[in-house]
Amino acid sequence: MNWADAGFEVFGTHVLWTDLVGNIAALSTVLLAMRKSMWTWPVQLTGSVLLFIASINANITGNALKQAMFGALAVYGWWAWRRGTQDGKQLAVRPATARERGGYITAMVLGTALVGVLFFVTHLSWGAAVPLPKGAFLVAADAYIFVGSAVATWAQGRALVDFWIVWVAVDLVGVPLAFSSGLVVSGAVYGVFFVLVLIGFVKWLREYQSAPRDLVVAS
Repeated sequence: MNWADAGFEVFGTHVLWTDLVGNIAALSTVLLAMRKSMWTWPVQLTGSVLLFIASINANITGNALKQAMFGALAVYGWWAWRRGTQDGKQLAVRPATARERGGYITAMVLGTALVGVLFFVTHLSWGAAVPLPKGAFLVAADAYIFVGSAVATWAQGRALVDFWIVWVAVDLVGVPLAFSSGLVVSGAVYGVFFVLVLIGFVKWLREYQSAPRDLVVAS
């Protein structure tokens, strides 16, 4: 057996070790982000590598590309948080400005359309092989998760409270897509993410509301 197929059976379902351990790392990333720990980023990078392998094994190319993107954004996030905590400063969190919010919403809408077309034409999304109209829906969902994840991770790197809300929007699509793709662990973890993300949002928002307004903002 290919090592990437290694796993175990649970109630007749084959669970990949890469999917399980990768999602444990992903869950740990959320918990570390709540605490604004610098370990958020190396743990995210590790989880991205494992979930990349799991996605390739499940033939979900769009999700695999998302994990590759997460790995690159983990490097950016580490750099941005390091910059925001220079000279012993605490990382300052804040809501996005109206301009930033408009920018990332526009990026999600246009990006989903453009990436969706790319996924469909190049068959990078497994949904491209499914007959219409279901295939088009699956490709659009794959593209939405890809773009939304990029926007959320970028906003996390900038320490924007909004990044939690973007993740909620991504999870609402990611949960059913993961289950329908056979990644049972990923689907279950997406559900746990949904709860943790809401908790993280409240925690960061309260921190922002109670912080002195002269704190330096990470960028």
